Amino acid sequence: MIPYVCDQLAMARISRATFALMLALLPATATAIGVLVLRQIPSVVEIIGVVLVVAAFAIHRPADADAPQRDREDPP
Repeated sequence: MIPYVCDQLAMARISRATFALMLALLPATATAIGVLVLRQIPSVVEIIGVVLVVAAFAIHRPADADAPQRDREDPP
């Protein structure tokens, strides 16, 4: 329950893009902490999984990235 509450508090305070970046980097951060603190060495398959998650975020583009920006003002 504590991680869920922390996620909800973070989503209320930071932008969606920043939150998405934090979630995408979570597997890499957890792996680094596991190696440094717990001395758990990940297997090749686990490293590939982490790389794929981070790469998916890196190459992802929002659906409306190519759409021109519209004025958000209401017409007079």
